[in-house]
Amino acid sequence: MSITDQLLAALVDYGLPLLFAVITISSVGVPFPVSLTLVAAGSFAKQGEMNLLPVLVAGSLAAIIGDQIGYGLSRWAGRPLVVRISRRMGGSHKIKEAEALSKKWGGPGIFFSRWLVTQLGPWINVTSGIAGYPWRRFILWDVLGEVLWVFLYVMLGYIFSDRVQYISEILGNLAWAVLPLILAFILGWKLFRYFRPAASV
Repeated sequence: MSITDQLLAALVDYGLPLLFAVITISSVGVPFPVSLTLVAAGSFAKQGEMNLLPVLVAGSLAAIIGDQIGYGLSRWAGRPLVVRISRRMGGSHKIKEAEALSKKWGGPGIFFSRWLVTQLGPWINVTSGIAGYPWRRFILWDVLGEVLWVFLYVMLGYIFSDRVQYISEILGNLAWAVLPLILAFILGWKLFRYFRPAASV
């Protein structure tokens, strides 16, 4: 039995506490199949094994808390500690990708990394902390993105409860297909804001 299968089996036995722990730890940066876990939780809610509303609330709170831990540690511990940890975990290249995304897109980058490009989410938390991105803005974009992510994945599992693995694979492929469109939209919006004052003058 794979680790993913063991995790899903344990989710039935331990319910919300395990869901909360897995999502929190994953949001800090430990690699877990968290998207599949959310889809499975929605499926279990449909089957009566879990309750839908507590799953949505616990999942959202866990993701937000995990993000704040990553942001806080990187902001107050600084770059040297983050670089040391990322090298041990093999994530130094992800730090660079996330840093570039943070500098380019700011708040929208945080938002889209919560639910669309979820692989970069924990690293965006770290780079936002290192760069001293304002916490109030960070938590605003973070809450919006994480609540959307949890709701989207849990409800997909709830609606398509008999095709959990299939839905998870589709979502993984869809993220990379939609990403260029999202980036193009953000770029267009930034260009519009840049040229609008010149046009009005």
